[in-house]
Amino acid sequence: MIYQLTWKILPGLKGMSCSDFHATPTSSPDNEKGVAFECASEAECAELLLKLEAHFGAQRFTNNASAFETVKTYVLERMSKKG
Repeated sequence: MIYQLTWKILPGLKGMSCSDFHATPTSSPDNEKGVAFECASEAECAELLLKLEAHFGAQRFTNNASAFETVKTYVLERMSKKG
């Protein structure tokens, strides 16, 4: 199943943070506003969301573009290694 990943990028005292990762099943992926990825099950998708929260929870970024591209690259690389 293909999912569309979205998340919030919020300002903080030490830089931008990424949180509230959410995946929605989709038939029309949009990599401009999020990241499209494929998972075999809802459980696999939920596991990825937990890993994203843990991985990016403490990281800070200098701007929105950097945060977006870093998360996008992380997810796409992780999915390419899976297959």
